[in-house]
Amino acid sequence: MVLALGGFFAAAAGVGEVAHLPLPDLSALSGSSADAAAPSAAPARITIPALDVRARVVTVGQADDGSIATPDQDPVRTVGWYELGPSPGDRGTAVIVGHVDSQDEAAVFARLAELSPGDRIEVTRGDGQVESFAVDSLRRTPKTAFPARTIFAPSPKPRLVLVTCGGAWLGGDVGYADNVLVFATRID
Repeated sequence: MVLALGGFFAAAAGVGEVAHLPLPDLSALSGSSADAAAPSAAPARITIPALDVRARVVTVGQADDGSIATPDQDPVRTVGWYELGPSPGDRGTAVIVGHVDSQDEAAVFARLAELSPGDRIEVTRGDGQVESFAVDSLRRTPKTAFPARTIFAPSPKPRLVLVTCGGAWLGGDVGYADNVLVFATRID
């Protein structure tokens, strides 16, 4: 199953879209379902102390156009966990997307590009378990070159990738020129 990644952010919210790009088969990269543990509870909250971020996490899947959907309720204060991938802390790479802004105000991930290696990210799951991650790196990529294979590459430890928009505002269906990506690894 190959998934298509289109617009992370709806143009109506004042943020741009990503061109349709193929995602690799997540089961092939994260391990087969036969040897994977039962899925854990969905994430409920994300905390990023260095940015004073505390936000509710909702599940998002694919939008009608095959892209990752974004939170449609309170998108300025809510982020979305891509439920077709692993839950944060489970084997593989969990992805959480959030807006950088709306037409009227900054959103949850407005300052995401200010994170530094070593900064802590905590995700509280619905079962009350807190998964802690340390930032490994930040990357800004053009929306036309979204690094899906890098994001979903196998890893010996559970990983988390946060995604938002960045770069120059282009307007129209594109919105911002780039995506800002934060790569983090679970802290044992």
